[in-house]
Amino acid sequence: MWRELAPLGRHPGSGGYRRYAWTGADRECRAWFQEQAEARGLSLDTDRNGNQWAWYGDPLAPDAVVTGSHLDSVPDGGAFDGPLGVVSAFAAFDELRSRGSEFTRPFAITNFGDEEGARFGLACVGSRLASGQLTADRARLLRDQDGVPLHRAMEAAGHDPDAIGADPERLGRIGAFVELHVEQGRALDIGGHPVGVASAIWPHGRWRFDFRGEANHAGTTRLADRRDPMLTYAETVLAARREAELVGGLATFGKVAVEPNGVNAIPSLVRAWLDSRAADQSTLDALVGAVEQAAREYADKAGTGLDVVRESFTPVVEFRHALRDEIRRLLGGEAPGGPGPGGGTPGGPGPGVPVLGTGAGHDAGILSASVPTAMLFVRNPTGVSHSPAEHATEDDCVAGVLALADVLEGLACS
Repeated sequence: MWRELAPLGRHPGSGGYRRYAWTGADRECRAWFQEQAEARGLSLDTDRNGNQWAWYGDPLAPDAVVTGSHLDSVPDGGAFDGPLGVVSAFAAFDELRSRGSEFTRPFAITNFGDEEGARFGLACVGSRLASGQLTADRARLLRDQDGVPLHRAMEAAGHDPDAIGADPERLGRIGAFVELHVEQGRALDIGGHPVGVASAIWPHGRWRFDFRGEANHAGTTRLADRRDPMLTYAETVLAARREAELVGGLATFGKVAVEPNGVNAIPSLVRAWLDSRAADQSTLDALVGAVEQAAREYADKAGTGLDVVRESFTPVVEFRHALRDEIRRLLGGEAPGGPGPGGGTPGGPGPGVPVLGTGAGHDAGILSASVPTAMLFVRNPTGVSHSPAEHATEDDCVAGVLALADVLEGLACS
């Protein structure tokens, strides 16, 4: 499966992936998902928001157990972020069949659309639409850098744009959703563990900073006469790093657009996007507020303007404790109220099943408001993610598949 999926959407120059929503690469990934479902006799269903579901059992029955992730990527992203969860889901299903496990609950593998938000600027579009956290009206306002609206891109790919919107009936039939994902940090590697269980997702969001100045000639305009928004932007980038270090949060300006974008022209507009995350809401609010305050002070000194718009936000996600504890028990860690097989402290994980938080957003986090959700992480030896250098060893990936199979067997086959 991995060999078949690996070439799809891979850029020959960078070696990274450009699997953007509702493009040719996305279509190829969806076709791969369909082929995997059909090869296993699973019934394929694409929901009103373009998310794919491969069902074993009655899709209309209640209390289904669902696993999966996404297949799209960030610009020049790595091979594992998202796809590892989908490939592992199919492999775990194969493992359960080889064990002769009998499913007593409906089961599905899913591929959520546009999780990374690389094309339309909003992460987790498929799951946000399904859960009602993104309305159909707001979704129709989303546009890519070429001005193509999201609903028109969906229509061009053969999907009905008039059907998008909340899907409470479908989500109401899900009893548990478990997402496996490559870790996007080094906590498991430092601790020497191949697999871990998620505890929470940090609150995080994206803010657009529009720095406005005056376009002018780079070769004739005196430095003293310039209203250069690029300088305000540069100062703000440095301020974001300082403020993040002060509070123990994260702040990143990773995307920027410049107008008129000429080598010999002073910009009239620098539009930049801040990604910020922290362990709790108050810290995040303080961090973003400090960055904005610093930006406004720099803008006042430079005679430039500034507009700040919050484009997306996800509050802290505490995964359901009951489901999380059950997963830890199934993996040989601690059951609530006492030491597990590996010993340890009451209520804590066994030594082989670490519990860790993450600053990265996931579909499981979006769905947690509607469905009992949990996550498994697979060790990433370098901690590098959203890069072609993203990696997990084959042994660790197999350990993730077996852990996921154990969890699914305990949830869906008992």
